[in-house]
Amino acid sequence: MKLKRILVLTLVGLAVLVAFSAGAAAGEKAPGKEITIDNFSFGPQNLSVKAGTQVTWVNHDDIPHTVVSEDLVTFRSRALDTDESWSFTFTKPGTYSYFCSIHPKMTAKVVVQ
Repeated sequence: MKLKRILVLTLVGLAVLVAFSAGAAAGEKAPGKEITIDNFSFGPQNLSVKAGTQVTWVNHDDIPHTVVSEDLVTFRSRALDTDESWSFTFTKPGTYSYFCSIHPKMTAKVVVQ
């Protein structure tokens, strides 16, 4: 009886492990990418990603910056203070030019394939 109980518990544990692993694989997204904001520039200035990728901007400058899509609609961050970050997931292929609304000469783009 004790052996049967151990066997049942082992099988249940394996079933849970397999279910968890399958769920994690099914829910996988494209790995995230990071763009740094430093010295009044975005780096890298041109980034290529696959659709479904989450891009995170991190402000390492001493003053606030924003991240705003050129069309002013697709994405718009709040003002990011030093070491703050903001993320956006690109779901559709295309070229997304963006800028800092506080410092409009700061520009860059994300190309989504």
